[in-house]
This record gives sequence, structure tokens and C-alpha cells, in this order.
Amino acid sequence: MSLPRWQSNSTASPGGWGQGWDRFVAVWASLNLIWVAFDITYLPLRTFWLQRNLYPIPSVPLVVPLTVIPDLTPLVDPIKGIEPHRETQAYIEQFRRLDAALLALPAGQRPQAAQVALLNRQVQLTVQMVDSNPFQASGATGTLEKIKNRLRQRADLDSARQASGLLLSPDWIQARGWNSERRFWNDQILPLVATNYWRSIDENGRPTDHFWRIDLLLFQSVFGLDILLRLIRMRRRLPGLSWGDALLRRWSDLPLLLPFWRWLRLMPVLERLQTSGLVNFEPLRAVVSRGVVALLAVELFEVLSLQILDGTQGLIRSRRWPQRLRALRSHQSVASRDERALVELVRIWAPLLLSRVAPRLAPELQGLLGYSLRQSLDRTVVPPPLRQLQPLLQVESGISRQLAGGMVESLLELARSTGNRLGRRDDVQLDLLQRFIDRFWDELAAALESGSALERSQELLCALIDGAKGTYLSQINRAGIEALIQELDQLITAPGQQTAPGQQAAPSQSKPLNRPEPPATPAP
Repeated sequence: MSLPRWQSNSTASPGGWGQGWDRFVAVWASLNLIWVAFDITYLPLRTFWLQRNLYPIPSVPLVVPLTVIPDLTPLVDPIKGIEPHRETQAYIEQFRRLDAALLALPAGQRPQAAQVALLNRQVQLTVQMVDSNPFQASGATGTLEKIKNRLRQRADLDSARQASGLLLSPDWIQARGWNSERRFWNDQILPLVATNYWRSIDENGRPTDHFWRIDLLLFQSVFGLDILLRLIRMRRRLPGLSWGDALLRRWSDLPLLLPFWRWLRLMPVLERLQTSGLVNFEPLRAVVSRGVVALLAVELFEVLSLQILDGTQGLIRSRRWPQRLRALRSHQSVASRDERALVELVRIWAPLLLSRVAPRLAPELQGLLGYSLRQSLDRTVVPPPLRQLQPLLQVESGISRQLAGGMVESLLELARSTGNRLGRRDDVQLDLLQRFIDRFWDELAAALESGSALERSQELLCALIDGAKGTYLSQINRAGIEALIQELDQLITAPGQQTAPGQQAAPSQSKPLNRPEPPATPAP
């Protein structure tokens, strides 16, 4: 039983600087894959990277701050062409001025005229934001809905516009105090407003994205050099291979150079990690392939089995059996006398069976024939009253052994001489043997044509195959593929079948016990 692939010897990478280069490229490709995944998910997760807060349950105001993660938005936003939205940015700046003006207001005191003007301005900006929906450009309309819902819940009103006017009214500020109100705005409203952004458009009418420049300079240049080195290494190993054929053999590296569909780089990255020896993905591949086999094995085997059985039934139901048997004759099935394969096969096997195999069966044949003769003598020659005499039985046994030995020796001598004669090449003998075989096919075909044996045989064979369809295939369904997989696991992991990784199993030198060596027989 062979070992699992991940336990056998893996293909070694080129030694020296080649192995170091392969490992460096594997690590560099892994970093590029992480960078590609970050780029693909940056826009959907920009709110997380900006606030660095995790909300485990969306419907519950439970926040897990992740301040250990640095703020990457100032570095990545310019790459993506992201700028602060003017309307929402003006809203935040206006609130900062309002907050600075109301911080000096004592608790329970009504805001002054200047402060009331700032409150009214903030209400106007809130109503304008609700009406114009500046979040639509960034595809974050749901954020505006969150803002409106929180304003309605805070003021216990059905309209977000009326709720903003009530929350920013002088009477509300005087009754509740600004310290508690500013906490609501700073914690629940302004962080949502700050997530809005505006993305510029390039000359092609698409959103600005400079990711390809970093990808080209830092990663794809290294990948191109690595692919070139692999092609050179392949052509040194196979001098007759052209550059085009070598490039086609490395087709799996193409996603590393594509500026689109960058998620396809997962395949060449995994391949480099596997071949460099840094990571072994073979157990994972085995588990995945096992799942696929568990889903498709039974259906695939049923289809193949039905095709084979239906094809066999079609051959059995054919009415051309006699014609096909006659076509086996020498003058129809071969092109010349030298190609009489069946005759040559008989000429080779007949001496082998008669002169070498049959003599070794002499003890068994003598025992079988002696027992048969003794039974015949005991029933026909010796009367029943004399069967109890021991000397007479011994004489009978000796006569049986002598007769059996003489008969077997005569038959074996005849078989040996016949085999020796058949072993010699004789054209007349070959012609006679060929006539016998041709006559056999003719007589068999005639027997099938004249009687009802052909139709009855076809019916019986087709019935057997129909029974196999109904029982064997249904047993496969009932047994299930999981039992087969478990049996395969037991065979692979059986004690004494495993070999340490990196070592090959030594060939067995032991011989089966209690098995005598056959005696040497001279060649005929």
C-alpha cells in the first residue's frame, strides 16, 4: 500500500541560491496576495479602517474598539483617489464651532443669540444632508438611514428633520444640558458622517485607482523575473523545448501578471509555497478532493457501470453471433500465414502445459486416480463379506496404486512426447491445427444457428445483467461512499505500512513460510 502523498518524498527545489530565490518569491507572492485582498476589500471595509471599531452584533450598540490597529486611511485614500466629501466635511466643521461655543455655557442656562445662530445653522445643515443624501456617491445610503433612525429615536419623533430641529433647539439644550447632548452627537452621529467620502474620476471615466502602479513596481516586476528564470531552468532541463512550449507549460503563472482578476493569483501563490517547501498543502488538497469524490463517485460509477452493462447487453442481443464466430477463422481473421496468432499461441502453450506443468502434477494425479480405482474395485470385484479382511484390503490398495501409477506415467509420457513434438515448428502440424480450429468455429456457429440455444443463451445472459443492475448498483447506493473512504483510510494508515517521510521502503527479502521450492526441471 502506497503512502499518502504528503508523507512521501516531495520534489526538491533547486539547491543553493535557486532554493533561496524560490522561497523569497513564495513569501513575496504571499505578501502580494495579502495586499491584493486588502485592496479588494478596502472600499467595503473603509468604515472599519477609519474608525477601527468592531460591532459584533449589528442590531445591538455594542462596540469593541481596536485601537491597536493603525489608521491606514491617510495612506490608502490617495491611492484610491478618495477625498473628504465637501458637504459632510462642512457639517463636521460647523459642529466643531458649535461645540466650542456651547462648551462655555453653564448647565441650565439658555443659549445666547450667537449660540442660537450656530444651532440654527446646524439644523439647516442637518436638513440639507437628509434631503440631498451626499452618501449616495460613495454607495453608503444605508449610513444616512442609520443617522436618521438615531435622530428619531433620540427625539422620539417620526421625522428626522423635526428631530434635528428639536435636538438642536435652545429649549432642549437648556433642559438637557450640552454635555450630555454633545456625547450623543460625538459618539453616534459624527462618526457616521465622517465615513462619507468623494472619489475622483480619471480620464477614462473610471474611479481613480493607483494600485496598479504599486503592484507593477514592487510585485509584478519580481514575478516577471521569476517566470523568466523558471523558463530558463526548464529549457536547460529539456533542451529540445521551445520558448513557446515552455511558456505554455507555465500557464498557471499568468494570473501573477494580469492587472485584472487579481484574486486568481491564489493558485500560483499556493503552488510556489508548496514547491518551495515552506508550506505543505497536500493534506488539505486530499481533504477537499475527498469531499468531491464523496459527492460524485457513486453517480459517476453508476453511469459508467450502466454504460458497460448496456453495451454488453447490446452485444449479447446481437443476431450476428454465428457470423462473428465464423469470422474468427484463419482465412478471414488474419492477413497472412505468419500472423496466425491463435495457432502460435496454442503451439507455445501446449508444450508448456504438457511437458512442464503436467509432470509436476504426477503425485496429485496418482492419488486421485488410485482413490477412484480403489473405490471401483471395492464395489465391483471384492464381495461384501470379504471387505473386512485387512490383508485383502492391503492387496487391493497396492494394486490400485500400481495401476494408477502406471496409467499416470503412461499419460504423462504421452503428454510429454506430444508437447515436445508440438514445440518443434512443423508446417504440416500447424496446418492440421489450423484446420481443427477453423472447423471448431464452423461447427459452433452451425450449432447456434440450427437450434434454440442462441436465443435462450441471450435471454439468460441479459437476465443476469438485469439482475446485476438491480442488485449490485443498489447495494452501492446503500453502502455509500463514506464506507469506502473509511476503508481507504484504514488501508493507508495500517500498521507496518507507513514509512518515515523522506525514506523509501526497503524491498522485502523474506519468503513465505512452509512453501517448498519447486524442483528444477530440465528444459525440453
